[in-house]
Amino acid sequence: MLNLRPRLVLWILLACCLAVWPDAASAGPFVDELKVGVLWHDVPGLWSSFQAEPNSADINVEALLSPSVAFLGGTIRPAIGGSISTVGATSDAYIDARWQYETPCGVFFGLGLGAAVHNGQLQLEDWDRKALGSRVLFHIPAEIGYRFDQHSSLSAYFEHMSNAYTVSPNEGMDRLGVRYGYRF
Repeated sequence: MLNLRPRLVLWILLACCLAVWPDAASAGPFVDELKVGVLWHDVPGLWSSFQAEPNSADINVEALLSPSVAFLGGTIRPAIGGSISTVGATSDAYIDARWQYETPCGVFFGLGLGAAVHNGQLQLEDWDRKALGSRVLFHIPAEIGYRFDQHSSLSAYFEHMSNAYTVSPNEGMDRLGVRYGYRF
């Protein structure tokens, strides 16, 4: 059974970011934007209404990749990232298709749909942890933010993961927080 350790997930994400950062700065076409943030781990009462995991801060790292496709006034592009628990609770890595709409005044909105793999429990064994039912889950992010200039942005970010009742149990998990983005 796959058991991703939070530190291993963090090291993999950092290695990916470091591997693509120099290419993105020089060539520009592969990585469009890097985002980092702090998220509240498993916010109770949002989408998932089950007992929450312990309160803590999670670190979120994400790369928005190129190419992009124009759609409904915005763009769709691939996103890859992860949220790492700072206290050893459930961490995940994800890949999404992300739609983003940017207004002329700097405000932007983003929605996505993708898949996440996590290191949490599948069945209810530890009452302080979520029972997520499946190792691979749907990942649904939403974001609203402000772009200060052509490079820097600050945003509020929400992500939900669950198996969408394809298996039981399906307790789901929600995170909410702030992120800084740097566009190349």
